[in-house]
Amino acid sequence: MNRIRHGLIALGLLAGVAFAAELPRTPAPPDAAVYFISPEDGATVSGPVTVRFGLRGMGVAPAGAIIEGTGHHHLIVDAPLPPAGQPIPNDARHLHFGKGQTETTVTLAPGKHTLQLLVGDHSHIPHDPVVASEVITITVK
Repeated sequence: MNRIRHGLIALGLLAGVAFAAELPRTPAPPDAAVYFISPEDGATVSGPVTVRFGLRGMGVAPAGAIIEGTGHHHLIVDAPLPPAGQPIPNDARHLHFGKGQTETTVTLAPGKHTLQLLVGDHSHIPHDPVVASEVITITVK
């Protein structure tokens, strides 16, 4: 069994694949839900785009604050959800709102874009279960 595991790890390293261990996840309240207040799914908007976040069943707290039943928002633009047991990336497709912000204005190129909200815990790791919105599609004029 060890030979198989070591072989898979070596194969992953050769292929440039990282096998990261899943990190501990913070429990989410059972009724927690994140959603878009605006824009609406299917909307055609002018840029820059103001995005307002909604959250129910849990509170908003800044990153680093360990307070039960809370988290902070992340906006995912034109990308799938990241792995649940890993910190949410911080790049142009994964926008962090670690100060507890509940809205933002983003500049998007003209055309269709997908948006999704994801709540992260004090360490930017998705809760268990994951608290994510539906994916919406907007068109920027």
